[in-house]
Amino acid sequence: MSTATLSWLFLLVAGTFEVITTTVFRYTDGLTRIGPTVAFFALGLTSFYFLNKSLAGIPLGTAYAAWTGIGAAGTALIGIAFYEEPANTSRLVLLTILIGSIMGLKLASAD
Repeated sequence: MSTATLSWLFLLVAGTFEVITTTVFRYTDGLTRIGPTVAFFALGLTSFYFLNKSLAGIPLGTAYAAWTGIGAAGTALIGIAFYEEPANTSRLVLLTILIGSIMGLKLASAD
């Protein structure tokens, strides 16, 4: 597996952990509940770890933009699917553009 491919895999893992981290954050009650708070920090550190690993083959600006995009889009989709957040047309169109932009960053950074 090439360094670039492995780096993008690490970035996808980092983004997935970011989505899980933000989802767990809902349950911390302002960081007052110990279990969810510990999980939130552990998951967040894991996300940063994989983000850092991705930098071996992806420029920082590209990696950070994709990581935050994955986190934002994934968290919004989790909110729609499980937390009754709105799924109106404009929100779905904008999420689609965001996901397309992340894919565009991957294509633009191809070796």
